[in-house]
Amino acid sequence: MFVAEILKTKGNAVFSITPDVTVAEACHELEQKHVGALVVCDGDRVAGVFSERDVVRAVAADGAAALTRTVSNYMTAKVIYAEASEQMSALMNRMTDRRIRHLPVLTDGRLAGVVSIGDVVKCQIAEHAQEAESLRTYIAAG
Repeated sequence: MFVAEILKTKGNAVFSITPDVTVAEACHELEQKHVGALVVCDGDRVAGVFSERDVVRAVAADGAAALTRTVSNYMTAKVIYAEASEQMSALMNRMTDRRIRHLPVLTDGRLAGVVSIGDVVKCQIAEHAQEAESLRTYIAAG
């Protein structure tokens, strides 16, 4: 299965913020959108990813004062991407090896969506259920 197939199922909505948004405002967006990460965009360029993990690190480093500072101070600036044409196995390995829970997806160099570890797990479960049903059907016919 390819990453593009996940995006077809879940959609290609990308929740983003700008680098000058405060951590408190970003936390509000995370809660309102019910997501674990936001893509930080500077114009049409991806500048980073700001996740719940970044919030924890910010508060651990700077206490409550972190909430009034901008996400550019705490975001993950070295973004790891997925390509829509990639196989799920490669994506799973990258996410596991690098302990990443959210990957922006590119198609022809443009942001096409975001895939989370939850999306990957959901896809794997659906694939295994389909395989199991195929085997049950094969055995019943045999």
